[in-house]
Amino acid sequence: MNIVFDLGGVVFHWNPKQIIEDVFEDLEIQEKIMAEVFRHDDWILLDKGLLDNNDAIHRAAARTGASPADISRLMNNVPHALIPNEETLALIKHIKSHNEHKLYVLSNMHTASINHLERQYSCWDLFDGQVYSCRVRMAKPELGIYQYLLKSYNLNPQETVFIDDMQENLTAAANVGIQTIQFINPQQCERNLSKFFS
Repeated sequence: MNIVFDLGGVVFHWNPKQIIEDVFEDLEIQEKIMAEVFRHDDWILLDKGLLDNNDAIHRAAARTGASPADISRLMNNVPHALIPNEETLALIKHIKSHNEHKLYVLSNMHTASINHLERQYSCWDLFDGQVYSCRVRMAKPELGIYQYLLKSYNLNPQETVFIDDMQENLTAAANVGIQTIQFINPQQCERNLSKFFS
């Protein structure tokens, strides 16, 4: 079995609300930042590596009325807010130790974030392959990024299970024949995975 993990919200904690609250105190501004930064199309362009970080900062400042300095502080906090989920990592290490399954990463990730994670953490040798949106210029839930994963590592979709916290990303994976698990917490994920191993 090939097991493919998302990073943000699965292997690493991801809490944009907390990231915003660490920079902006006003509730109205917090809501505007969520809508105009984290849920804006520019976020996907950053994920795809198609938008420069400095341009993204100035565009977000213009949309929200926040200062470029505050938006810059927000964006600089993003990579550091991606903290490992130790229970998920323990699960991955447990699976790896049995040497029966191949493990992969498929993640939407900004260039600054993945560069930081690769420098900061040493878990990458647990995986047999990794696909990041910013490096392939595609992002989930585009079908192309799943097809890229399958082709790059010669994976049979019927023998592949994808773990992600976002339902739209799982729906897209299922559309190319990949089996899926929606991640809620590590314990639930392990229970669902065990059904594939029996």
